[in-house]
Amino acid sequence: MTDAELQRLALRWQHEGRQAVWMEVVEARGSVPRGVGAAMLVTADEAWGSIGGGHLEWQALALARAGRFGEHPFALGPSLGQCCGGALRLRLLPLADWQPTALPPPRFHLELYGAGHVGRALVRLLSDLPCSVRWIDAREDEPFPALPPHIEALHSEGAEPCPEGAHVRVMTHRHDLDLRITEQLLREGRCASLGVIGSATKAARFRRHLQAKGLPAERMQCPTGLPGIAGKEPAVIALAVTAELLQAGSAKR
Repeated sequence: MTDAELQRLALRWQHEGRQAVWMEVVEARGSVPRGVGAAMLVTADEAWGSIGGGHLEWQALALARAGRFGEHPFALGPSLGQCCGGALRLRLLPLADWQPTALPPPRFHLELYGAGHVGRALVRLLSDLPCSVRWIDAREDEPFPALPPHIEALHSEGAEPCPEGAHVRVMTHRHDLDLRITEQLLREGRCASLGVIGSATKAARFRRHLQAKGLPAERMQCPTGLPGIAGKEPAVIALAVTAELLQAGSAKR
């Protein structure tokens, strides 16, 4: 669950008048599992979100369920069965008193072309990450699954105008469509990175075509995904692409 989804759930429960506790990290020093803003929504028998897991979270849940509102300091040392060495402070509020706060910006924006096996595996991973995604597929007879609010689905025959600084990954059901989308995006020149699914043979053919058109073929990464993660299963490729996107987003931050 992303931070935005947790806040939406809290707002819904607040509107419904449900009894719950909002628990949030308000100060963090040194090595800690989660930083300021990490939060949980807690009831007597449910807990959503995470402040870092382990014995810290176990003790914090006990405080929340006992109604121990206010601020509580924690040192992440032997007394908690953790050796992080840092310290943090938690604030516990009745949900009725909680107000939503500004969320950090998404780690990255992705323009994803293709709703095949790899595209769907990638979207499953991105569903729980603080990013924004526009998922584009040409096949109107190919229904999209139910999606969280930060992932938008769109049927389109070709390349959509790319937002400045977005990352693009192309993995449609046809190589000629992959090439047409890649060519158009390189002409626009607005994407931060452009990855295309495929083999070394496909990459060489695409690069020859793009170079003949006078386009910067070196900007295309094919095959896409973080190097060193071997495997052709959709879930493995999706994991490699997700790792690559997180790395790019972290570098920008």
